[in-house]
Amino acid sequence: MRRRLFIELDPPKILVLGFGTIILLGALLLSLPSATTDGKGLPLLDAFFTATSATCVTGLVVVDTGDTFTAFGEVVILSMIQVGGLGFMSFATLLAFILGKRISLKERLIIQESFNNENVEGVVRLVKRILIFTATAEIVGGILLSFRFSQDMAAGKAIYFGFFHAVSNFNNAGFDLMGGFRGLTAYAEDPIVNLTVTSLISLGGIGFIVMNELFEYRSTRRLSLHSKMALSVSSILVVGGALLIFILEYNNPATLKPLSAAGKIFGAFYQAVTPRTAGSNTLSIPDLKQSTLFLIIFLMFIGASPGSTGGGIKTTTFAVLIGAVKSQIRGREDVTFFGRRMDFSIVSKSLTVTLIAIFLVISMTMVLTITEPGKDFLMIFFEVVSAFSTVGLSMGLTPELSSFGKILILITMFAGRVGPLTLAYAVAKKRKEDHYRYPAGKVMIG
Repeated sequence: MRRRLFIELDPPKILVLGFGTIILLGALLLSLPSATTDGKGLPLLDAFFTATSATCVTGLVVVDTGDTFTAFGEVVILSMIQVGGLGFMSFATLLAFILGKRISLKERLIIQESFNNENVEGVVRLVKRILIFTATAEIVGGILLSFRFSQDMAAGKAIYFGFFHAVSNFNNAGFDLMGGFRGLTAYAEDPIVNLTVTSLISLGGIGFIVMNELFEYRSTRRLSLHSKMALSVSSILVVGGALLIFILEYNNPATLKPLSAAGKIFGAFYQAVTPRTAGSNTLSIPDLKQSTLFLIIFLMFIGASPGSTGGGIKTTTFAVLIGAVKSQIRGREDVTFFGRRMDFSIVSKSLTVTLIAIFLVISMTMVLTITEPGKDFLMIFFEVVSAFSTVGLSMGLTPELSSFGKILILITMFAGRVGPLTLAYAVAKKRKEDHYRYPAGKVMIG
């Protein structure tokens, strides 16, 4: 019966149910007395919130991770981050490899959906590569961070902290163990921490398809249109964002002003990379200027690239929309990039994803202004976009949310991780394809 139900469900529904199951299991584990330092376990709503934030690789927290959880609780969170970042189907595939089982067509279709891959061909080989890439990046990052942390703490703790933060940042989760909601502010000018963490965030955020093509570039000498667009837009957003943050925050005494020249560059660059849905920070987010906060909201909303550990509407979606506007202004029908024409279905899908995202963000922000009276509007707006884009950057609102506010942010994180379109497909009733078309109509626009 269970096998039959699995077969009847389409990939979007299976992905939604899969993430939901992981969150439920994680919440139950975090509510155990052995998960928290006070021996009481987290209250159920807080446990669900933390489990959702970890599985959806967001990083928003209602309690401080380093101060609240025991080693058991932290390992549970780290496990959910790893499974949530790579997708539960990657781990199901790994288990199938170990047991020598064959990957069925249905399972290949689910993997294809989870990584936003264009076709089902080669997805198993891609998962193998993804697991190798992930292990390599996290091990190298963990060693570098452990070496740096060992200068400030005991060797065993440094190794634990190093690998925890490597896994968290590669998966764009943003959870940290530094205590007191400080993030990595103590390392704002440290080159090892800055370069290692931003590299991990960038690798996790460009997408596994892009990572695979970069790996094969030596032999193929070619990148797909998708990879070119993802790399181009990501580079423009990071460089442009870093430059603007540097200018806006240069004289801010609470952020960049006290830092050295190199520290200012590191600080601006780090804060431009982390809105790509990572969520860790080296500057105090509440102390940033409003102009900088609004810029970060914009960067968070775009987010990472498709098929990555990150969220947001995605870099390629943003690029297609900009391309469509550019073509419309120039009076051209085709949207083109790098000498290739975008199919209308891609433009339509990009518009759909963006409008659903905007509707979700606006709706949640409006409701939270009602449920959280007295809270600053920008703070609420920032938190909602951070939740939707699974970023985890916070102005400090999340720990102060009402129970209903926590539920709203929890839902927003879940919708952002599985993807607004995937969630819509999972919820919507599947209908048969129409075998007719209505007469064309015209309306005035603009």
